[in-house]
Amino acid sequence: MLWIITSVLIIILDQITKWQVAQNIQPGSAIEVIPSFFYITNYSNTGAAWSILQNQRIFLTIVPSIVIIVIGYFFFTTKDRLLRFPLACILGGAMGNLIDRMIKGSVTDFLEFHFGTYVFPIFNVADSFVVIGSILLCIVMLWMSKKSPTADKIE
Repeated sequence: MLWIITSVLIIILDQITKWQVAQNIQPGSAIEVIPSFFYITNYSNTGAAWSILQNQRIFLTIVPSIVIIVIGYFFFTTKDRLLRFPLACILGGAMGNLIDRMIKGSVTDFLEFHFGTYVFPIFNVADSFVVIGSILLCIVMLWMSKKSPTADKIE
């Protein structure tokens, strides 16, 4: 149950932050938070990560829906408690962006970082949790494979 609450809280945090940005910053505008480094920008992304697949709404709705179903299946069938937190992060993030895409046809991205002349692609809270969950999932799976009694056997 805790893992479902985690996913729901991620969705709520994501939607509230996107709503706040939409209410307080004009589309295409930015607020400088840390000079020459961090900005809050209102950017409407009709694509996926790094704005790839622009205007592919049907594809970008169907594929994440399938991923959400698969993750949901593993989420509810795994007995391993360590796997549930990363899956909850990925699930909450994926659902947060899918909600936007289904309602508005785009995702609101707003976290913008500059590293000298390089501008990192703008992202949002949902994206952050998908990445955090994916990294944690990799760590947990690597840890589980090292812990497995068959991991050291050579066939």
